[in-house]
Amino acid sequence: MTEVKRALFVCLGNICRSPIAEAVFTHVIKERDLQDKWQADSAATGPWHIGKMPERRARSTLEKYSIEYNGRARQLQPADYNNFDYIFGMDESNMSDIWADAPSNCKAKILMLGDFDPEGDRIIRDPYYDSGSEGFEKCLKQCLRCCNAFLDKNE
Repeated sequence: MTEVKRALFVCLGNICRSPIAEAVFTHVIKERDLQDKWQADSAATGPWHIGKMPERRARSTLEKYSIEYNGRARQLQPADYNNFDYIFGMDESNMSDIWADAPSNCKAKILMLGDFDPEGDRIIRDPYYDSGSEGFEKCLKQCLRCCNAFLDKNE
């Protein structure tokens, strides 16, 4: 039996970008019939939204593309560094926070999800303060490109 690899997607509050990335990754692994090889989760670097559902516009954007998501916000925990094979940040600030708490014996590979964007758009911008949902659509499409490119290299 093949060992299941685990990916954790991390953003500031775990209500916009990281739940979208987790949902997209899960959607892509189902499309590729890789559910027995991969699992995904998401987390926040900060405690502001623990237990909350994703932001309304994040949920509606996922629904628009028929991508399921049922998670609730949680904060990155010390055990995550050894329970996951990959931890993905969305921007430099996330990466700095993730690295700041990483133990020296960290099992997970810590990567920036945007580094896998074939369009070269390295930062997955936080759409939280936008007035509409366009930023959430851009985030979803970028996560789709990044997750597919990552899995192309790591399937």
